[in-house]
Amino acid sequence: MMLRVTKAARTAGRMVALSSALILALSAGPASTQQQQMPKTDPKAAAATKPTPGETYRMLNLFGDVFERVRRNYVEEVTDKQLIEAAIQGMLSSLDPHSSYLNEDSFKDMQVQT
Repeated sequence: MMLRVTKAARTAGRMVALSSALILALSAGPASTQQQQMPKTDPKAAAATKPTPGETYRMLNLFGDVFERVRRNYVEEVTDKQLIEAAIQGMLSSLDPHSSYLNEDSFKDMQVQT
């Protein structure tokens, strides 16, 4: 019983540390690029404030940092493929409710169903 308490406490501590790291990393990202937030529904306005290549690479570095932290410190073991597919799915689903990502298996399943 003592082992379970210790393991649960360690897991909870890792989750808090990971959550804190992700919050800090994500909150620092947009502030460091000084890019204005544009409404998702206004593609013309977003195109007018297109980030410079340097800003894009800074944001990609932020993504890489968060990716590595989750990969190393997440409570359960996750594969690189799971993380990347989840990131792609999150990116597309945040654009509008009709966009989504299908991996190869999901795509094949969809073809069979239709």
